[in-house]
Amino acid sequence: MKSISFNLLNESHGARLGKITTPRGDIDTPAFMPVGTAGTVKAMYIDQVKGCGSQIILGNTYHLLLRPGVERIKQAGGLHNFMNCPMPILTDSGGFQVMSLSKISKVTEDGVEFNSHIDGKKFFLTPEESIQVQLDLNSDIVMVFDECPKYSAEKDKIKKSMDLSLRWAERCKKKFGTQDSKWLFGITQGGIFPDLRKECLKKLIDIGFDGYALGGLAVGENQSEMFDAVDAVKDILPKDKPHYLMGVGMPQDILGAVKRGIDMFDCVLPTRSGRTGLAFTWNGKVNIRNAKYAKDEDPLDKSIDCPASNSYSKNYLNHLVNSNEILGSMLLTWHNIAFYQDLMKKIRQAIKENKFEEFYKKHFELFNEAN
Repeated sequence: MKSISFNLLNESHGARLGKITTPRGDIDTPAFMPVGTAGTVKAMYIDQVKGCGSQIILGNTYHLLLRPGVERIKQAGGLHNFMNCPMPILTDSGGFQVMSLSKISKVTEDGVEFNSHIDGKKFFLTPEESIQVQLDLNSDIVMVFDECPKYSAEKDKIKKSMDLSLRWAERCKKKFGTQDSKWLFGITQGGIFPDLRKECLKKLIDIGFDGYALGGLAVGENQSEMFDAVDAVKDILPKDKPHYLMGVGMPQDILGAVKRGIDMFDCVLPTRSGRTGLAFTWNGKVNIRNAKYAKDEDPLDKSIDCPASNSYSKNYLNHLVNSNEILGSMLLTWHNIAFYQDLMKKIRQAIKENKFEEFYKKHFELFNEAN
């Protein structure tokens, strides 16, 4: 019997309340995973990330493989020890980054040959090697290696790419084998084409995975197209498995996806925005660089239990950001992660109380209009 499990606790107007139990701690779902791409959630101490309410973070195979290299992390006892992270870690397989960041030389049946975006060094990554790297990192949740085609690609090209990803998924599962304390997630592709999305998911279910992710979204399509892609598979996704929408992080998109049965999210948005002077709040986005905040003595949000949210004035934050002080990036990132975890906490509470539809109606349009 596996020591990692998922329990569905309640449903409310399509939204699902659940709990993932792992040897490193529980994860209440719907959950947002801060992105720790290269072994760090940028501008944050790991204790701050956890203190905000985060219960799991994301790491990335591509970036960690290139730098510092998997052997250094393996020597340290795995990624948790390397970065002093007590929480569960999900690792992306690197497929998306290989396609988006690297100069690709060749995609073959065997894998992908690419050049590092750091120093140009040539790599060849196969599905088996991606899984092995993630096992060496000692990830709690491992993702299959897939190809993520461009949003603008023609349907026949997306179909060909999807079929390749399905063959890779079978190889990933074989390499993963039996792991008592880890999960392997399959990733559905198919672009914005509902028939391809359904076909891909059904074939992944036949292979059999511990959870199912939707990949290849938030890559240029509009919100309606993204939701249509989720709608295409929401009734096929196994109820007893976690559902993960990869790379989606706008608050209104999270709300819309939760309404469609999604349990897990990740995005660089709260951390990247924090480093550029942008804060997310319950009233929409705040560009703290704006001159109007130079005399604003109110904090970003008194209601959020985070010092960065309730203990520093917008006046001071405006000064820090416009002076390019490191503390500005740290405080805004801290606040943004705290806001996202507050959002997820309130979503879970609404589902628990069977009031999600009311919560959704109150906040979805507000976030859409404000953002």
